[in-house]
Amino acid sequence: MNTRHLVDPDFLPLIDLLPDNAFTHEALPTIRIESENRFAFVGAPPIAPDVKVIEGPGGPLEVYWYDPAPGSSDRAALLHIHGGGMVIGSARSMQAGPSGIAAALGIPVASVEYRLAPDHPFPAPQQDCLAALEWLSSQAAALGVDPARIGVIGESAGGGLAAAAALMARDLGGPALAAQFLTYPMLDHRTGSDACPYANPITGEFVWTRAHNRFGWEALRGDYAADDTRKGWFSPALADSLAGLPPTWIGTGSLDLFLDEDLDYALRLVKAGVPVELHAYPGAIHAFNAMAEATTAKAFTRDLLGAIARMLRV
Repeated sequence: MNTRHLVDPDFLPLIDLLPDNAFTHEALPTIRIESENRFAFVGAPPIAPDVKVIEGPGGPLEVYWYDPAPGSSDRAALLHIHGGGMVIGSARSMQAGPSGIAAALGIPVASVEYRLAPDHPFPAPQQDCLAALEWLSSQAAALGVDPARIGVIGESAGGGLAAAAALMARDLGGPALAAQFLTYPMLDHRTGSDACPYANPITGEFVWTRAHNRFGWEALRGDYAADDTRKGWFSPALADSLAGLPPTWIGTGSLDLFLDEDLDYALRLVKAGVPVELHAYPGAIHAFNAMAEATTAKAFTRDLLGAIARMLRV
């Protein structure tokens, strides 16, 4: 079904700007280079990162630390997890988002350089994200952070990994999270496959498609059967229970492939007694907020920053 007529006109340039790459194992190295190069044109971030190296489950792990006021104390903080379908993207190249949040709200943000699939399938990316969260919590005093006001945030695959990190922290006894902020999160490995429970005919035509999604999830899955107690860490939509998770903000687009799984996750959170703020932006495709000056993208930014300030008591 052609859905271009349903797209907010402000976002049409994004469709034409982003290539419709066919993801294959052979093409992935080239796609990764192209992705990194696109972010090179964004320019310098408002706050330059201090790149810290921590001990990760697979060896040294880089964390990009954006601190708007070094030497301050008792501050809220965020762990940011970048997007890229589990297979592309990097904290090194995608600095504008976490740096912008740090500058806008005056709080420090850590962005983790997690390992990518298929080179490092489940549970490697999730373990890296949890390790960064554990570092942020354990070093809170030295970093000038209030450990009771730490949140996790991510977009797309990063949103899915943020949700996974929250589930892992709950299941493993910490660190405690004050909130999770999930931007069009990638939560359900079935979306776009023959087992998809949603089959929404108007979502997923642009930017991140069903074919892309199948590749990303298959790359992450490796040989994991998704039939044990860790299945929610792999694909948060599979978690048996969402009780005990932190207050949650979810923002998605009405034409985003992830719309249905995001709405379903929000409803399950509500039924589990978790406070939820949900936004579904009309005419918005995947990654719509890249068009930062669009009216709807500005509304998204206001909603997200406002929620962070409120939920982390900034």
